[in-house]
Amino acid sequence: MHHVKMMPGGPVADAVIASLEPRIAALVAAGHTPGLGTILVGDDSASAGYIRMKMEKAASLGFTSPHVHLGQEATQADVLAAIRQMNEADDVDAVLLQHPTPPQIDFDAALLALDPDKDVDGLHPVNMGRLALGMAGPVPCTPAGIEALLAHYEVPVSGRHVCVLGRGTTLGRPLALLLTQKRPTANAAVTVVHTGVPDWSAYTRQADIVIAAAGVPGILRPEHLTPGVVVVGGGVRYEGKRLLPDVDEACESVASAITPRLGGVGPTTIAMLFRNAVEAAERRAGLGA
Repeated sequence: MHHVKMMPGGPVADAVIASLEPRIAALVAAGHTPGLGTILVGDDSASAGYIRMKMEKAASLGFTSPHVHLGQEATQADVLAAIRQMNEADDVDAVLLQHPTPPQIDFDAALLALDPDKDVDGLHPVNMGRLALGMAGPVPCTPAGIEALLAHYEVPVSGRHVCVLGRGTTLGRPLALLLTQKRPTANAAVTVVHTGVPDWSAYTRQADIVIAAAGVPGILRPEHLTPGVVVVGGGVRYEGKRLLPDVDEACESVASAITPRLGGVGPTTIAMLFRNAVEAAERRAGLGA
């Protein structure tokens, strides 16, 4: 009988948060209360829910959480003014500009205006450059969460073949950069496949670890995998409130280990956001390594 090991993200996130608590205490003892600033533009209920959840988590960890909420009709100038305010605020170490923004807002231009050292999502071009060069800086949260998840469940990565399905700038592309870095929890041979690769499953079938990061519901199926593979579902799409993952649940029949449909990578993303925020606070307080 086939047995598959489930790899939920909750225990990984709990371990990361637990490791942050003494660091937060050290910051507070040094007279520096960490601050996570949030900017919400528009009235999208899902985005408002995400911000509320992050602010509640921030409060539970002892962060301050200054918040700016701009209306649905906000202009680019309004957004840039809010970012400038956060950049200059002494009580803000890290800033989250919630995506998506209303159609009249150029999100990429707004992101460029953010101080790269306060970019909690690690998506500013300066931070993408730091990642590519192996320099210190905030790392995109979901890729960092996936690396932590594989390490937590003791999945060997170093020297193994990892195939990433998807090349998006928030997940697939930075994940490939991260997992090729020379660390015990990375150091992999990474192949990135995407819509420009007609027979992408020829690559996924060769891989020891397959990470779905396409944002295409059900794209990864058992016939695209070799028995015993480790499968991580990173990409999702929402249809109303229903979450539609990239990984078809039937993949459990061939995988040796897999993330669950619900509660997989998601919790680790939030934990890594707070890790980035703590590291930003440590740099500003002069306590960083």
